[in-house]
Amino acid sequence: MSHAAASSSKRRGLASRLVVAAIALTGFTALAWADVVGVGGMPPMSWLLPVVVAAAGGCGLEAVRLAATRGLRLDGRVVSFGATAIAAAPALAAWIPAADAAPLATLGWAAAACGLVIVVVFAIEVARYAPGDGGLERAAGHIAAVVAIGLPLSFMVGLRLLAAGSTRTLAPLCGLVPIVSLIAVVKAGDVAAYIVGTLVGRHRMAPQLSPGKTWEGAAGSLAASVAVAWLVIGRGGFPWAPLGGWAVYGLLVGLAGMLGDLSESLVKRECGAKDSGRSLGGMGGFLDFVDSLLLAAPVAWMLWAAG
Repeated sequence: MSHAAASSSKRRGLASRLVVAAIALTGFTALAWADVVGVGGMPPMSWLLPVVVAAAGGCGLEAVRLAATRGLRLDGRVVSFGATAIAAAPALAAWIPAADAAPLATLGWAAAACGLVIVVVFAIEVARYAPGDGGLERAAGHIAAVVAIGLPLSFMVGLRLLAAGSTRTLAPLCGLVPIVSLIAVVKAGDVAAYIVGTLVGRHRMAPQLSPGKTWEGAAGSLAASVAVAWLVIGRGGFPWAPLGGWAVYGLLVGLAGMLGDLSESLVKRECGAKDSGRSLGGMGGFLDFVDSLLLAAPVAWMLWAAG
């Protein structure tokens, strides 16, 4: 492919990504508004939970397909339902009147779901055990996939619920600050890394792992993450802030987002796949869309909870 053709392909890829991102952002904004306002008298996370369910289910099915390329046969129902159960479990803290809504107690529901999933996985393998059938490998694969997808998503749910009890006395939109800050900081970094890397990237950051990523793109990503953290947290006028303030938040969450992106590149490289799927058009699959968020969510949650 000539240089001109390659540049044209990159521009088309960028345009496709931006279109998908704009559609996703519009849909998320509408659901987030309905959730924080409480349309229909619904409790926190009711309107946003379908997003979590779709992400967990889609990521689970893609993880099963990726595992199959390595000869590991996983059950898509176990991975998708297990990841969804763990991700959605913290919402119970907002829906059950007797539940303790403190941050750690909220995530305790996810821990309980993790334990239940492990029990179910081993029960299935014990019930269908046959010598030499790879039961141990399947059990390990199921648990790894379910926890690696479901638990980080549960931290995203936990971010939405951190301020859920405060929205009665503060401005309603304050209930969205933690989760919006995570998505805005990480996705701004993703977009900046792609644009800067495409336009001026020259020095490859991880040529064996992800040849398209450059140090110039990484610098642009961190700069964008810190700038958006300042815009959302530093200039938002909200009555609380994460530990270390907007600068530390933007830097650490931005770095975690880049690590999440590289981690999925590791998985795809080992599985011989370019994308995790094609469900989201130019963005690839669900895992391609949320990879950077998965590792950034626990970091963001800990900074907000500590702050």
